[in-house]
Amino acid sequence: MTEAAGYRVWALPGIPEVSPGDDLVALVAEAAGGGGLVDGDVLVVTSKIVSKAEGRVLRADDREAAIEAESVRLVARRGPARIVESRHGFVMAAAGVDASNTPKGTVLLLPEDPDASARRLREGLREALGVDVGVVVTDTFGRPWREGQTDVAVGAAGVQVLEDLRGGADTHGNPLGVTVTAVGDELAAAGELVKGKANGLPVAVVRGLGRHVGGEEEGSARQLVREAADDMFRLGTSEAVREAVAMRRTVREFDGREVDPGSVRRAVDAAVTAPAPHHTTPWRFVLLETAETRTLLLDAMQEAWIADLRADGKSEESIARRVRRGDVLRNAPYLVVPCLVAEGAHDYPDARRSAAEREMFTVAVGAGIQNFLVALAAEQLGSAWVSSTMFCRDVVREVLRLPAEWDPMGAVAVGRPAGEPRPRPPRDGGEFTVVR
Repeated sequence: MTEAAGYRVWALPGIPEVSPGDDLVALVAEAAGGGGLVDGDVLVVTSKIVSKAEGRVLRADDREAAIEAESVRLVARRGPARIVESRHGFVMAAAGVDASNTPKGTVLLLPEDPDASARRLREGLREALGVDVGVVVTDTFGRPWREGQTDVAVGAAGVQVLEDLRGGADTHGNPLGVTVTAVGDELAAAGELVKGKANGLPVAVVRGLGRHVGGEEEGSARQLVREAADDMFRLGTSEAVREAVAMRRTVREFDGREVDPGSVRRAVDAAVTAPAPHHTTPWRFVLLETAETRTLLLDAMQEAWIADLRADGKSEESIARRVRRGDVLRNAPYLVVPCLVAEGAHDYPDARRSAAEREMFTVAVGAGIQNFLVALAAEQLGSAWVSSTMFCRDVVREVLRLPAEWDPMGAVAVGRPAGEPRPRPPRDGGEFTVVR
């Protein structure tokens, strides 16, 4: 008969209030007593007592300043509440800076290196008690999409923190393609159920899961931190918008990979939410998805451009140089021609108001194109908005078979950037602001 699966978890009593400089190994070993720990046990230790023992207590009248110092990136903000990336790489509230369970006027910081703290505790207990245990150092996190908080692993030693089941099969024989179990976090949560937040029981013991314990190389809470490239929810809403705006750069070199048409269509969906006069919809986006159409248009535009340059008296050498600079459209794997359609524009008897009416529609199309460029950036696509179609509108309309009332407003080259953009010099909005 197969033995029933199970484990036990209990809080370890007898650990006193911890102060800076205390020997945490000695305190835990004394509380465990003789035979209190056996090989394969997992100690689940609240990070607060680790921080206190390591002197990570900071006198701070201003907790906000401590949060700022421990943060490397703002993820989301709502009022005074901040979700940040700590310098450890954890995405969490307030960078783990805690003002609870510490004297007034002080705050607790996370351990300098929680994995190293877990290793020291594990090695010390092996020397003191002769047992091989795993150690998980925990802190409390909120979670996206879920109410409430739970403890997770911020440090680990001697514990398999991730169990990769990919390549196996379930009980019905279905292949497991994405299943990687966060064992470290599950152990942390199990320990918290018996430790509690205010019970004065900072250490729990989990017994019966020895298959996850052992090995000098096993266990690091860093393994539980998702890489930025794989994080689909890296930013809060307002921060995501700001990040996408910052990502929107003029890209003139593309790596040649094809562009997913669905990404461009999603960007168009964002574009047409821009404000427009008189409840109109003055935007049209012509998507050039075939190389044949792109070449046909660009060849015709180039002929018109060369004719204009010759009429301006430019030399053939100068013309050739200028044409080469226009290669950004030819090198792009995807082109979009935004157009202005002034349906619904008001008629005025005088030129002044007629010109203003036209400008209103032009501004609306510009807002739509900016939405489009930002949305492309959010899709991880580079773009360059080039004005050239505005100089040969008749040619563009003829080649693309567009109605006479559609006014091409440039062309947008779209593709995967060939490299990282150059650093953008900072701009202070105050330099462009006038207050009256």
